[in-house]
Amino acid sequence: MERIETTILQNLIFNEEYSRKVIPFIKKDYFENKSERVVYEQISDFIVKYGSAITIEALNIEVSNRVDLTETELKEVSELSGFLTNTPIDYQWLMDTTEKWCRDRAIYLALMESIALADGEDDKKGRDAIPSILSDALAVSFDNHIGHDYLEDYEERYDLYHRKEERIQFDLDFFNKITKGGVPNKTLNIALAGTGVGKSLFMCHVASSVLLQGKNVLYITLEMAEEKIAERIDANLLNVNIQNITELPKPMFDKKVDSIAKKTQGTLIIKEYPTASAHSGHFKALLNELSLKKSFRPDIIFVDYLNICASSRYSKLGNVNSYSYIKAIAEELRGLAVEANVPIISATQTTRSGFASSDVDLTDTSESFGLPATADLMFALISTEELENLNQIMVKQLKNRYNDPTIYKRFVIGVDRAKMRLYDCEQKAQDDIVDSGQEEEYNDFKQKPKKSFAEFKF
Repeated sequence: MERIETTILQNLIFNEEYSRKVIPFIKKDYFENKSERVVYEQISDFIVKYGSAITIEALNIEVSNRVDLTETELKEVSELSGFLTNTPIDYQWLMDTTEKWCRDRAIYLALMESIALADGEDDKKGRDAIPSILSDALAVSFDNHIGHDYLEDYEERYDLYHRKEERIQFDLDFFNKITKGGVPNKTLNIALAGTGVGKSLFMCHVASSVLLQGKNVLYITLEMAEEKIAERIDANLLNVNIQNITELPKPMFDKKVDSIAKKTQGTLIIKEYPTASAHSGHFKALLNELSLKKSFRPDIIFVDYLNICASSRYSKLGNVNSYSYIKAIAEELRGLAVEANVPIISATQTTRSGFASSDVDLTDTSESFGLPATADLMFALISTEELENLNQIMVKQLKNRYNDPTIYKRFVIGVDRAKMRLYDCEQKAQDDIVDSGQEEEYNDFKQKPKKSFAEFKF
């Protein structure tokens, strides 16, 4: 009875289209029999080195030149190569069967490795690596996409231009306007603000609003405890002053939380890491663990905040400057956004001069100017004494890959710090602030301007 391994090996030799597509996905460890593993090594090495399939004659010569095989093993490899013939076979069946074989072998090897880790047989990896190992094995598949052909794939490109991109909407009109309807997946979006201005408040508010949209939210905090973040979100969603949450009777608290649960199908997970100890690798492992243990896949990720993350590429104790270190963190987070297919929202500090400035600019980004180079959207949250008296925060666009940043370059939003909420201000509050296009653009809103702040009460 012919084994699938033999069929795979002979088609790697005689079917060039097949070999070019599957070589990147097949690992030598998938072959249990050593003679088959040796043959695959020679076929793969030859294709990588010379760019063409190996012949049976060349295969026998390459194997005979190996010094790491015994006489018995050389004989077994020679016998195996004698069975490799050019036999026609259905291409699609071969691709499907090979993909299934690769996945089955990857899962088997992952289970064996997981058992070894559980028994403490690996000094380099611990048991916490098991979810990631199993998840990677389950994700094994053939990706046949090898690039966009500009002339042949024009219909696909046209459809893409007219397809509505999935976005996570804000509950703030001006943020939806400057992002053309919300933040898309695979993006990094950064709020720049000084200490105490409202970085965490902004992220907690947006996280709350996204949860109410029925979306899954992952909030990663490296600054405050999980319970403190939850307390801020409680103030926002339960419509209670943050100072009074601890005074709520248990039945009333239960009733309010139950009411929120009935309004959404989404889930909000808050995960705390020690400051400067976690990087994108830890976040990726968290995503795998949440998927395996809770069947939870986030629609958006918040990281509070970027500057106190670690880098998976650099050590903070090593000889690396802050520009490279913070830029690396930003690149790693954006890479995670692409890999997880979600938008990531984070924040960064202003410099000392930017903290006191009423007109923050990109140059006021603390530690690294490489951060704005990586972000897709970057905006400053500005607070002055005058704005504080009006219960407002000014937003200034610094970088925008979604829209023209000169439209609504500056605008104000209302802030209720007691309830950790943001809200749209009256239109007259924007009249002397927005730089350009404000009047014309605002008339396009379906929603009419609010007449008073009272209309924003919940």
